[in-house]
Amino acid sequence: MTDAIAEAATDAPIPWEAQDAAARRVTLTRLLGRISREALQGDNLGSILQGICDCLVSELPVPIASVILLDESATFFVEEVWAGELVMEPQPIATGWPVTRGAAGRCARLGTAQRIVDVDSDPDYVAGNPEVRSEYLVPIRHRERMHGVLNIECTRADFLDAEACAIFDAVADLVAGAIHFARMAGELALANRKLERLSMSDGLTGIANRRSFDQRLREEWTRMAAEGRSLALVLADADAFKPLNDALGHLHGDECLRELARICERFVESDHDLVARFGGEELVLLLPGRGLEAARAIGEGMRAAVEAAAMAHPASPVAPVVTISIGIAAMQPTLSRPPEILIAAADRALYTAKQGGRNRVCSNEDAQTRGS
Repeated sequence: MTDAIAEAATDAPIPWEAQDAAARRVTLTRLLGRISREALQGDNLGSILQGICDCLVSELPVPIASVILLDESATFFVEEVWAGELVMEPQPIATGWPVTRGAAGRCARLGTAQRIVDVDSDPDYVAGNPEVRSEYLVPIRHRERMHGVLNIECTRADFLDAEACAIFDAVADLVAGAIHFARMAGELALANRKLERLSMSDGLTGIANRRSFDQRLREEWTRMAAEGRSLALVLADADAFKPLNDALGHLHGDECLRELARICERFVESDHDLVARFGGEELVLLLPGRGLEAARAIGEGMRAAVEAAAMAHPASPVAPVVTISIGIAAMQPTLSRPPEILIAAADRALYTAKQGGRNRVCSNEDAQTRGS
């Protein structure tokens, strides 16, 4: 026998039946090491559980290995990951399998391992394949929380001895740890996404904040430059807002800002449009793909909608209700120019609107005409 053939023969798995007690202990120890690596290296919980089940059926005379997960209340099995060579009759896991049913349910209810040497004599066993003769079920628990059940089904009754069951107990602990850390990672990711959303939202109005606007402006400027399309900006400012706060109080002023934000949101026409609080009592609407006339029509609609809302403003020199002045600008972005020039153009138009008497819409073209 050559060295290569001898090495291949050494690496080939020896059937369980051909192993003596010492060899079986080595196999079980090696299996535990493989499963530990699966628990640590999987990309997500599903792949981790699948890898563990695959390890069990590849190393042991186990035709079926599965992990059955419980819901948050530990009253229903809701998901199963499995591997094996036997075809199983489908069980209604997806619709909720109550823990009041089956040997797996008994394991979850009692919180103790269940070794069934003869499935025909067990009153709770639910047959999935007629070839199965024995079953071992282990609760998957991390501290006080029950996550599910590790289920091992065999076509022979003599495999599930104390040594094998001890390995499955250890596997269940590894699965519990993997589930716990995967869920912690999921909860952390969810919390991070929530924090990210909060960091990009204005606390008073609930719309996007200045940071979010600046980021989207850069993104849309680059995108519109690549597509050769126009980018428009509508910049709105509440007229005489300080006198409003002085006359009716800051709480009333805050509610007026929230209502202004709600009105502006009504003019969002696509997923790429963005309404944001620009600063103080200024709101901004970013309109990718729109030209000056389209922006002017939206600005005029916003101005009229705010006036029609009839929010009281007894201290306004413009009208007895809250009004807004709007500056609009539109241009074809190029990567050689910074996106801030669009803001500057809309700001000049807004200044023109205020100088012209407020409660009106002016564009950057109007500002240029006024200045010439």
